[in-house]
Amino acid sequence: MRKQEFLAQLRKGLSGLPQEDIEERLTFYSEMMEDQMEEGLSEEEAVSAVGSVDEIVAQVAADTPFTRIAKEKKKSQRRLSAGEIVLLVLGSPIWLSLIIAAFAVIISLYISLWAVIVSLWSVFASLVGCSVGGVLSGVLFAKGGHVASGVAMLAAAIACAGLSIFTFYGCKAVTGGILTVTRKVTAWIRNCFAKKEAA
Repeated sequence: MRKQEFLAQLRKGLSGLPQEDIEERLTFYSEMMEDQMEEGLSEEEAVSAVGSVDEIVAQVAADTPFTRIAKEKKKSQRRLSAGEIVLLVLGSPIWLSLIIAAFAVIISLYISLWAVIVSLWSVFASLVGCSVGGVLSGVLFAKGGHVASGVAMLAAAIACAGLSIFTFYGCKAVTGGILTVTRKVTAWIRNCFAKKEAA
C-alpha cells in the first residue's frame, strides 16, 4: 500500500473524531513513514511497519475520551425535517419500548453474569471457612478424646482446602474473562460512535 492511500484510509476511519485530532494523527503517521523511508525502507515497507489502519483506528478510539467523540458526533448530525420528527413522535410508543426492553435485557444479562461470579467467590470463601473450621474442630475433638472424629474432621478440612484452591483459580479465570469481555464491548461501543455513518 502506498503512503497516500494509507493516509486516505486512515482519514476515513477516523472521520468521527474532531478535525484537529484527525489532522494531528495524520501528521504523526505521515512523519513516522517519512522517517522510516529516510532510514532506507521502501514506501510499502514503511507503510506496513506502521501497522494496519483498523488497529490504529481502534487504538485512537480507545484513547479518545468518550465525551469528545459524542460531542463531535452531535456536531456532525444533520437536522431532522418536520416529517421525520412527526414520524418519530408517532412511532415512539413502539421504538421507545423496544429500546427500553433491549436495554433491560442487556443489563439483566450483565447483572446475571456478575451474580454468578459473586456466587462462585462465595463458594470459594465457604470452602476456605470450612477448611479452617474443620482444622479447629478436628483439634478440639482430638483433645476431647474423640480421636476418630477429630481425624475425620481434619480429613474433611484438607479436602475443603484442596477444593478451595481449584475454586480460586476457576473464579479468577471467570472474573478475568468477564472483565475482558466488558473492555471489548466498551471499545466496540466507542468505535461505533467514532465512525460516522456513510452519507
